[in-house]
Amino acid sequence: MGSAKPIFRDLSADDPEPETTEIESLCMNCHANGITRILLTKIPFYKEVVLMSFSCDTCGYQNNEIQSGASVNLEGVRITLRVETQADLNRQLVKSDYTSIKIVELDFEIPAKSQKGEVTTVEGVINRSIAGLEQDQDLRKIQHPEAAAQIEEFIQKLQNLKEIKSPFTLILEDISGNSFIENPQAPQKDPSCTSHWFKRSKEQDHELGVFTREEVREKESGILQPIAEDQFTLEDLQGEVLQFGTNCSGCGSPCQTNMKMTNIPHFKEVVIMATTCEMCGHRTNEVKSGGGIEPTGVHMEVDVNGREDFSRDVLKSETCDLKIPQLELEVGPHALGGRFTTVEGLLVAIKEQLNDPKHSHMFGDSQNPASKARLDDFFTKFDQVLEGEFRITLVLDDPAGNSYIQSMGDGDTGLRITRYERSYDQNEELGLNDIKTENYTS
Repeated sequence: MGSAKPIFRDLSADDPEPETTEIESLCMNCHANGITRILLTKIPFYKEVVLMSFSCDTCGYQNNEIQSGASVNLEGVRITLRVETQADLNRQLVKSDYTSIKIVELDFEIPAKSQKGEVTTVEGVINRSIAGLEQDQDLRKIQHPEAAAQIEEFIQKLQNLKEIKSPFTLILEDISGNSFIENPQAPQKDPSCTSHWFKRSKEQDHELGVFTREEVREKESGILQPIAEDQFTLEDLQGEVLQFGTNCSGCGSPCQTNMKMTNIPHFKEVVIMATTCEMCGHRTNEVKSGGGIEPTGVHMEVDVNGREDFSRDVLKSETCDLKIPQLELEVGPHALGGRFTTVEGLLVAIKEQLNDPKHSHMFGDSQNPASKARLDDFFTKFDQVLEGEFRITLVLDDPAGNSYIQSMGDGDTGLRITRYERSYDQNEELGLNDIKTENYTS
């Protein structure tokens, strides 16, 4: 038997003949039979994709298409970029089929599902818009000269955007959450770009093909079965490691996830999930709170002055932001997910993710020298932190209040914890503003 390989493989010169699937299919041009070739692979700066190429020997018609092979994110994303310099036009941009693009100053919008997903630049988006408007323009000048003149005027406005005669705002809104704009200041925070994650509506979920169990109306013969009220007691769940099938987030191959409930002393119960893929070796671990959202948010600062501080236990929930002011580093809640580890383990996880081109959107052959030098300097300082030679302050801010840092005792001056009232926007992001608690009856 040959060695097992991941379903989605990296494009590499070391693997010149990746497996392709050939399917005989109908040519939409001449209605003869042609061949569709399908390749599952991973594209740097993007995700797992399905490449499809059709060719017809009868009429010579060819067609290529790319579709995302990755799972749909739990939330949608809205990315707002203020384009002020030529460097902003060169930012790499990833959009899915479900991405709508807006240029606020021109009141211009490209609707979702009107274009296929692509990996391009901000300037590439403008060029594609210009090319679309110029299509059939010659015929339009003859049949509808007034409309052609208005389109010509608008095309000139798009051309002016490429010359940065005045700053403009570009907004990407993607209900699938699979869009991205490069941060040239990485790993520092991007001053010109902000990302906002939002809960999808029921209609948006249906557009993506996501349905709840009640909507699917599962029958007793379905894969997922409801658990009887007394089938598993709390003691059974706490003392047993549960296992269920899933797909690897790295290569898409079937694998197993282990899940266990545990109790963190002086805190609360948490659910720990760990997945290991035997195909590609990818490992993930995630922690979710076993309780609800706390009444207040929590802001924690811990001084890391040496290796003795690395042993503190840390629970970072999936809603927690992380900052290291001395390194000008800010990590959003979606970057690392939920983790139960130590201060050292958390720092190592941050470095591994930043330094892994397959899971970050910062690195690659196209990286400019200035960015590379800045990142090299950043990793040098990060190594000094891990060696205990560079003092930092680790800042965790969790609006849900489900994060925790171990205290070394009553006189622990290196740990500062502050609880605060959440803002309306924070409650909105946690979905609390829509929860009805007054006069509630079953």
